[in-house]
Amino acid sequence: MTTATTLPPFHLAIPVTDIEAARTFYGDVLGFARGRSDTKWTDWNVRGHQVVTHEVGGGTPDDAVRGTNPVDGHQVPVPHFGLVLTVEEFQELADRLRAVDTAFVIEPYVRFAGEPGEQWTMFFLDPSGNALEFKAFRDLDQLFAV
Repeated sequence: MTTATTLPPFHLAIPVTDIEAARTFYGDVLGFARGRSDTKWTDWNVRGHQVVTHEVGGGTPDDAVRGTNPVDGHQVPVPHFGLVLTVEEFQELADRLRAVDTAFVIEPYVRFAGEPGEQWTMFFLDPSGNALEFKAFRDLDQLFAV
């Protein structure tokens, strides 16, 4: 399996409706380090990947999720993005999100318990309605297990 130390960083730019709310959420709540920024955008260091929040006009948080896909009896918001964490980091993030009264789209739970690819997953929205999924695998070598 290719490890995170050998993967090139990706770049992702996402729209937000309020750059200050995005700065609070991505910086204070999720704990990502802030990089370069201007009045309408901010770069975030998402574990070595560059995610940029760009304030755009005319949208509402409800506009960010374009659809859903049924998975395990849940309606998964599409599009979405996030990180694969350790189980401990996943639990810490879930606790931090609960502490600030985050409304989960899908509450943290375990998928494929006892099977290949066993994983914890949770979905939530940023203040602009962008969907995020954070997950953790019991065994990271099972990331692409079938």
